This record gives sequence, structure tokens and C-alpha cells, in this order.
Amino acid sequence: MTTAASPTSPPAEPPRHGLTPGTARAALAYPKFRLVFVGLALSQIGTWMQNVTLPAYVQDRTSSPALVGVTIAVQLGPLLLLSIPGGALADKVSKQKLMLAMQIVSAILTLGTAFLVARDSSLLWIFLVQAGIGSANALNAPAFQASMPLLVHRSDLAGAISLNSAMINGTRVMGPVLAAILAAFGLSVSLIFVINAVTYLFFIAALVLVQMPDVKADTVVRGWRQLGVGLTIARNRLVLHRLLIGMFSFSLISLIYVGLFPSVAELNFDIAAKSSTYRWLYATWGFGAFFGAISVGTFLSRFHRRVLIVRGFTGFGIALSIFSQFRDPVTPFAVGFVLGFFYFMTATAITTSLQLNMKDGERASVMPLWFMVFGGTVPIGNLIGGVLFEVVGARAVLGVGAVWALFLAWWLDLRRQPPESFLTEAEGGEAPLVVGDPAE
Repeated sequence: MTTAASPTSPPAEPPRHGLTPGTARAALAYPKFRLVFVGLALSQIGTWMQNVTLPAYVQDRTSSPALVGVTIAVQLGPLLLLSIPGGALADKVSKQKLMLAMQIVSAILTLGTAFLVARDSSLLWIFLVQAGIGSANALNAPAFQASMPLLVHRSDLAGAISLNSAMINGTRVMGPVLAAILAAFGLSVSLIFVINAVTYLFFIAALVLVQMPDVKADTVVRGWRQLGVGLTIARNRLVLHRLLIGMFSFSLISLIYVGLFPSVAELNFDIAAKSSTYRWLYATWGFGAFFGAISVGTFLSRFHRRVLIVRGFTGFGIALSIFSQFRDPVTPFAVGFVLGFFYFMTATAITTSLQLNMKDGERASVMPLWFMVFGGTVPIGNLIGGVLFEVVGARAVLGVGAVWALFLAWWLDLRRQPPESFLTEAEGGEAPLVVGDPAE
């Protein structure tokens, strides 16, 4: 099997911004990237308003961590099932039209969620609608991740990825804070979901105004076998399959607390899921994640990503082990910030290394695997974790996740891998790490 890039619209031209390549400032120098970035950021604020409110609504209504786990599973589970078909679809149709269609579908289904919550309808109907939103997201994600990096030159890709990660986590902060403010002014949960539906219009407008690059992959594989192209690429490039396997196990074992955050707050810290204290705790953790993500493209940009991955897993494991043992509603705030920082510093460094070890024409085939192991695996962990929370307790489950993160700090140390494990610099890969270099 061979693949080659077949562009229908060209990637970004070489940079002329005069800034340090690979930094966040350099990525923002591209007007098209900047417009899409702002549109997506405004849309994501609404998304995180709903993401923090819906699990808390289910926890408050049922007092069941297992059902909170089901809530996350129906939202993220489609990433596990539809990411690879979504990647194949993105290589067959216009990525821009596909993204627009999925955004419109998500907005309509979000209004449906608002209607069901306002009526306190059966959770089964709410779960079905959330599964629809999750399916639209799963089909949208490969097209977006194959197009968005091409809005900047490859030399500035690290800064763009850092900004995207920071934006996700910055909105993770702003969403809960805005939800808490709106709730304080008397807005109901269902009205918060209506506002989320409206925010989809910002990203839709950006997609209408910007012509997204659309690079297709030329491959001799056709039909259903095309679904396995990404697996073949990842299997033949050691750095890709090691990063994917590492992230799969990290999501499954160590990130259980993310989806079950309201349950952790109630069981460990005696913080009610619908309280403003819970929203502020979640926002504090998200604020740490924001700084962790932006750090990779700013003050930590001088360090090689292979170093950041090791340090990130180590810091995360230590922070989670401490966070899991608190029993009061105050001390989790300080460590929650640190936990969020190391979580997304690590995830951003891994995403950047993954992207820089792929050719442009390979993204639509390989990135679905990333969505499966990062987002798609989380609901499985949440389903299992929700049951284990009720059987053995949250502290023990989170403690196991901390130990596993420390193991990954050793197993995913890419500094020990030979040069042939990576995409070469001539093919657009990242510069190797030289022993004794300041980046080490």
C-alpha cells in the first residue's frame, strides 16, 4: 500500500511572519486559522456549558455514578465506532460540506436535549439524543483534524496544536463559569442548552467564510479495506502505534475521573454536583488544563516534546495520587489545577508528536485512531469506573490510574527509540532529540 497527498486546495504558504516557528503567536499570524480558531472557540464555550451541566443534572437526578458514566458513554462512544468510517468519508466527500452538515445536525439535536430536559423526560430519550450528537461529532472530527492543521505551514504546526488544545481547555473553564453565572441569574438547565445550540452558529459562520484546505490521500486500497489504511500506517511507523497504544491505556485507566468528575466531587469531597462550588472546582481544573495546553506552544516550547511527554506523565501520576485522597471541599482546588495542567500538557505534547510524524495525506486515515483512543476510550473507562466507584470506592480507582500514569512515563519514553521509528525531517517530521541539547 502507498499513499500520497492529492490536494484539492493548497495548504498554507511558507511563513513570512518573522516570528519563532512553532509558537502560538506564529500560528495566530495566519488570518484563516485565526478566524476558524475564534469561531470554534466561541462555539466550544457553549459546548462546555452543556458538558459540565448535563452530567451534573444526571448525578443530581439519580445519585448514580453508573448513570453518569452512561451519559459520557453515549456522548463519546460514537468516537470509538464511527471515527474510522468518518475518516474514510472525509476522504470521499468535501470535508468543508461534511463539517457544516454535522454542525447543523448537532445544533438541532442540542435543541432537542433542551426540550427533553425541560420536561424531565426519560433518561433513555436524553441518552439517545446525546448519542446522535456524539455521532455527528465523530463524523466531523476526522475532517476537521485533517483540514485545520493545513491552515498553517508545517513549521508552525506545533503552535497551532497548542492553541487548539488551549482553546478547548480555556472554554472548559469559561463554559462552567458562564453556566454558574447564568444559573445564579435563574436560568434553567434547559435554557443553558438552548444557548449552546445558538453558539454553533459561530463555527458555522467561520466555515462559510473560510475555504478549508482539502488534501485527499491517493491509495491503491479501495472499498471496505480502505478503513484499515490508518491502522497499516500506524503499524508500520513505531512512533505512531506506541503513542496510540499509550494514549489508549491512559484514557481507559487514568482518565476515568474526567467523565465522573461530579461523582468524585460528591463521593470524595462532599461537594454537591449542582452546587456552584462544584462548577468552580471543575473550572479550576479546566484552568490548569488550559495553561498546560498553551505551555507547549509558549514557555515550554524550548523543550522537546519527547521530554514533555515523560515529565507530563510523571507529574500527572503524582498529582492524581494526591487528588484522589482528599476528603474536604477546599484542598482539591489547588491540586486540581496542577492535575489539569499535567493532563493537557501531556495530551498536547502527544498530539503534536503524532501530527508531526504523519504526512499531510495521512491525517484523514490516522487521526480517527487518535479520536478512538483518546475520546472514544474514555466512555468505556467511565462505564467501568462508574460501577467500580460504587463497589470499591473512587479513591482506589483513581489511585490505580495514578500508578498507571507513572508506568507510562517509562514505557512511552520515545527518547529510547531509534531514528527509523520516526518520520524523517525531509518528509516533514520533527527534529530529532540530540543528547546534551538544551531541549532535552
